[in-house]
Amino acid sequence: MAQSRREFLENSLFSAAAVAAMQYSRQGQAQDAAGSSSPNEKLRVAVVGVNGRGGSHIAGFGGRKDCEIAAIVDVDEEVGGKKIEGIEKSYGYKPVLYTDMRKMLEDKTIDIVSIATPNHWHALASIWAIQAGKDVYVEKPVSHNVSEGRRIVEAARKYQKICQCGTQSRSNPGMREAIAFIHEGGIGEMNHARGLCYKPRGSIGARGNYDVPASIDYDLWSGPAPVETLTRPKLHYDWHWQWAYGNGDLGNQGIHQMDIGRWGLDEMDLGDTVLSYGGRFGYEDAGETANTQVCIHQFQSGKRLTFEVRGLKTDAYQDAKVGVIFYGSNGYLVSPSYNGGTVFDMDGKQVKTFAGGGDSNHFANFVEAVRSRKHEDLNADILEGHLSSALCHVGNISYRLGNKVSADEVAKALANDKDASETLDRTLQHLRDNNVDPQTTKITLGPKLTLAGKEVFSGPQAEEANKHLSRDYRAPFIVPATEDL
Repeated sequence: MAQSRREFLENSLFSAAAVAAMQYSRQGQAQDAAGSSSPNEKLRVAVVGVNGRGGSHIAGFGGRKDCEIAAIVDVDEEVGGKKIEGIEKSYGYKPVLYTDMRKMLEDKTIDIVSIATPNHWHALASIWAIQAGKDVYVEKPVSHNVSEGRRIVEAARKYQKICQCGTQSRSNPGMREAIAFIHEGGIGEMNHARGLCYKPRGSIGARGNYDVPASIDYDLWSGPAPVETLTRPKLHYDWHWQWAYGNGDLGNQGIHQMDIGRWGLDEMDLGDTVLSYGGRFGYEDAGETANTQVCIHQFQSGKRLTFEVRGLKTDAYQDAKVGVIFYGSNGYLVSPSYNGGTVFDMDGKQVKTFAGGGDSNHFANFVEAVRSRKHEDLNADILEGHLSSALCHVGNISYRLGNKVSADEVAKALANDKDASETLDRTLQHLRDNNVDPQTTKITLGPKLTLAGKEVFSGPQAEEANKHLSRDYRAPFIVPATEDL
């Protein structure tokens, strides 16, 4: 049997009850988000990657009295320069601008490195920062592949550094109360969670050869990935849909809901098996990842996590588009946000609602753990971030090893699984609603891969699947193996 989250915590320094009590008692303190205003007690923060989510990192730390943004790192000098101007205007001081984070890491006065780069940089940036003696806040997914996430966990433990994953729902009071309600049996016996990433995305443009903007150091931008010709019209953001850099919406938006789903299910491993199917439907463009995808994760405990990605126009499912649904023997809980959810009885009558929280809670929790030097104080410790990210990765591995087959063949493969068949029926109807005919369009059906609770595949197709657990790196941007940390 896989070790449950409860058993995991009971075997650690604190019992589950003690950890919960300690974390909840800090919620009030977290709301202050003020800390000490003494300059001698300020934590100096470097934000790496500021074109997108990095702006929230700047606000999250810059708005606190006990932190200051000491450095900005971005391979796009224009983007970095604009953020410097904004910080000076908002906070009255001017951080140092770097294009290469290695130069920033030489500054021994930097306490925290906050990372919001593209996915393919998350692990190496985190490990370099940890090895340089910094605490780390890293965006989700924490890794580009399974092995990378485990390396960050090992580095954080070896160097005794605090490393928080940017899954901010973990610190929102409303979501914490909702998950606690489930764990306490509030909806009865609960063995199934369904994650939803219903987020319509348009075409990213035709595949071609495009010029990299002159303001960008493309070698640094590529980092651990190969330096390849830019094949999409827009360098920024649209990297999410190409395998060399991103993980599709499963590992973009979906990682938030994957994390909530695993949290609610009380699972602390990658499950027993995974199967995925889908495709990139509705248009042809430079994208490679699926825009319609279903992943089915089965755990040794008997619990299941089903995940649905829809990148075409779609209606909500049970009043949620980007959210998680937990099914229990006495009712169900629908979480359509980052900060709570609503409980319904078996007749669909609303029973209870949980709500409340914002990003500031998560940054506050991280700063508190930096002060305490206890990774157990984190609401989203790097181990949690690794496991949830890795669930996305193994789902994508099944998909990438799949064959294009007819809808009837997918239905046949899932015929003995009532829930999986119902999910497929809704997915096929979704395609029809977007003028994609499942009878004439091939669907990529991945194999059911066996993990047996481990972070390596076994059984049929294991050799091929295991190749996707890591990647080939180019010097000097090499994510170190365990023995090289």
